[in-house]
Amino acid sequence: MYKIPEGLKSKFEFVTMVARRAEQLQMGARPRIEVDTNKVTVLAQREVAAGVIKKLDPDAERPEEEAEEE
Repeated sequence: MYKIPEGLKSKFEFVTMVARRAEQLQMGARPRIEVDTNKVTVLAQREVAAGVIKKLDPDAERPEEEAEEE
């Protein structure tokens, strides 16, 4: 179980962010932390819990940082 990061209002917001980030990872987004798993759901949970994923734009297909790199 992961602690809800500061700035998130509820478990629902955490789960929503994790789901959206997992979709992005599944579509080819690069991981933002080093992990020992290849499961996108676990990776997404760890990224959000670590605070490396900020609030995501629900309409964005990719994380903002990666979209700006291109």
